[in-house]
Amino acid sequence: MDLTAKDDEVEALLVGAIDPHVHSGPSIAPRSVDHVDLAREASEAGLAAIVTKDHDYSGVMTAALIRQQFPELTTKVYSGIVLNNVVGGLNPYAVEHTAAMGGKIVWLPTLAAANHLQWEKNSSWSHPASTQKIRPASAVPVLDEGGGVTDDLKEILDVIAKNDMALASGHVHISETWVIFEEAKRRGVTRLILTHPEDIVGASLQDVRGIAAMGAVVEHSLCMFLEGNKFQTCTAEDLKSQIDAAGADNTMLCSDLGQAGNISPIEGLRRGIKMCFDLGYSQEDISKMVSKNASRVLGI
Repeated sequence: MDLTAKDDEVEALLVGAIDPHVHSGPSIAPRSVDHVDLAREASEAGLAAIVTKDHDYSGVMTAALIRQQFPELTTKVYSGIVLNNVVGGLNPYAVEHTAAMGGKIVWLPTLAAANHLQWEKNSSWSHPASTQKIRPASAVPVLDEGGGVTDDLKEILDVIAKNDMALASGHVHISETWVIFEEAKRRGVTRLILTHPEDIVGASLQDVRGIAAMGAVVEHSLCMFLEGNKFQTCTAEDLKSQIDAAGADNTMLCSDLGQAGNISPIEGLRRGIKMCFDLGYSQEDISKMVSKNASRVLGI
């Protein structure tokens, strides 16, 4: 079947795209695709890079192995580390190791964020990761009793700055993100990512505007906007409001997909690009949001 002009435009924007937040496996949580198969699918679609994210381990060793053993794959595979219980929480040794292995992102706690644990009590979502599979997650505090950044996290911010990595906000509350990002900037961190303000973290559009003005790139999880996947909580118009709050120059889109029983990450990106066209964004702005801005903030 011949592609329509719109389909041609969508496929063209997949070429050179970057998915900076994708949940391929292996993982303790059920996944629909593993890192190698995802890299194959991404290479067939022409993506420039993917960044794998697991809530429970640093994926940098796997990424290095894929680069070495599958040189024919044109999509580059990168990863990072999430500061949850399984890696020791605020563990500078783990962050230094991730940096030495070429890691691109350090995510603040997700499933072990105090905010996430509170949100989870009232959520209909199921997160079958370490919080259910091993022992219950315990909150990893990012602020001290005085409301400032903990000393352990300050040490990690210094590691991030020294290695020119990106700091992503994870699932901590937006009020904590403001404090941490301000401290990160003071300590020389230049690559900042606000993770899915549309859900979990309690962010308003004013927060999105303000943190983008601070110099952060705002990342939106397409799984929360696309119909036909089990994590949809928002509408296309919600996505437009989020993008317009920060501006296309400060926005990047990720699939945040790979969960079992969900649409595939590549299909998620494809549908997300089409959604942006339908919302009236230009090819140039969509290219920024699916490729150029991620390349800039991640240094790839």
